[in-house]
Amino acid sequence: MNSQRASELCYAGATSFDNDAKTFRQIPVPAEAHLTESAKGLVRTIGRWSLAALMVNTMIGASIFGLPALIAARLGKWSPLGFLVAFAGISIIAACMAEVASQFREAGGPYLYARVAFGRFLAIQNGWLTWLSRIAAASAVANLFIIYLREFFPSVRAPLVRASVLTVLIGFLAIVNYRGVTGGNRLSNFFTVTKVALLGFFVIAGLVALALHPEIRVTPAATTPTSADWFGAVLLMIYSYGGFEAALIATGETRDARKDIPFALFAAIAATTVLFIAVQYLVIHTIANVAASSAPAVDSARRFLPALGVQIVAAGTLVSAYGYLSGNMLHTPRITYAMGAGGDFPGFFGKIHLRFRTPHLSIVIFAAVLLLFSIAGNFKWNALLSSVARLFVYGSVAAALPALRRKQPHADAFRLPGGVFIAALALLFTGVLVTRMHWGEFLVISITAVLAFVNWLWARKQPNRSESNN
Repeated sequence: MNSQRASELCYAGATSFDNDAKTFRQIPVPAEAHLTESAKGLVRTIGRWSLAALMVNTMIGASIFGLPALIAARLGKWSPLGFLVAFAGISIIAACMAEVASQFREAGGPYLYARVAFGRFLAIQNGWLTWLSRIAAASAVANLFIIYLREFFPSVRAPLVRASVLTVLIGFLAIVNYRGVTGGNRLSNFFTVTKVALLGFFVIAGLVALALHPEIRVTPAATTPTSADWFGAVLLMIYSYGGFEAALIATGETRDARKDIPFALFAAIAATTVLFIAVQYLVIHTIANVAASSAPAVDSARRFLPALGVQIVAAGTLVSAYGYLSGNMLHTPRITYAMGAGGDFPGFFGKIHLRFRTPHLSIVIFAAVLLLFSIAGNFKWNALLSSVARLFVYGSVAAALPALRRKQPHADAFRLPGGVFIAALALLFTGVLVTRMHWGEFLVISITAVLAFVNWLWARKQPNRSESNN
């Protein structure tokens, strides 16, 4: 290895938590130490378009093929408009996320933001909420994948076959991401392009069919949504949008966080909103009793596509679900990597593979826990954990914005005009939605908080590895 390469590696490596500056920083490593693990840090290969694609991949899971019926049951003909309401709320949260996230160059996402803004205790709480919400969300989609796969291979219903299929699916994604972020990034990009193309085929074919064959158009049932219906529908739509924040967990591998994160956030949210509205409009105008449909996209496709086209749409649900899993395998292990590097999790979570330069142990552990949740749980149970935790994570990011402005007033970051006011709106929005949840959902949050509290008690007794590195 030549001296130039060694010099490059010495600044590509380890990070340390600076207690004075309250942030993570790069640790210069002597050139002669280029063979050590600390010198081989995460690789910054994710550009703005790949980051936007990762967000789209994470937001467009299998839910877009099932939730339109549930949303239509609450809002009827007003359901496409409902997505504009949800878009306004999500945009407020994303705006806060853009400023907060652009101040960081390391992996960790909401956990890292909370640590710098509020300290170790709330950071660990946030880390657990983020990690478990991602595990639960991915497990829910893994179960949906199996449900859709039954349409093609009924034998997958058998418990042993189901477990074997899940092991192969999750194991393959783990291997790809274990061997390098570039491979995981390319796989995520492939699934994003494929699923958006399939959804585009479904939407364009449907809109053309409605224009050329008005006889297939269905008039949505007249409904008068109550405030409870609107709240319930917006909660479902928030679940649809959920995931854009998860892509920011991999900030340690983005090329230019300050410029790329705001662009990727709003590009991804705008693109998915167009798709959500188009699919919702198409479904309510092609299915007579859409509220009773368990597979609205497929039932809608049967109204205007031949059998082959319907099969393509059905296959699209599998591609979309698996693409969602690939995105989660890329970014979710970076939560425990960041917590391990910061001393809040056992140190092996923060280790980087000497050759592949990936958080390999965090990837393996995430894959194992994801497989366990997928085999032992079901869609409803896993979706519950994910949707509840997400609102608390969104609220923590909004609260971090004014806190970070006070602590880091001169940070080299994107600055949101009227940021404090927008953060207050985001807290109001998430707070109102939290009030619509049931006691069972709060029980899940309580259990998660207890686990995080035990983690914090453990972390307090451990040597602060970040201080030893300063």
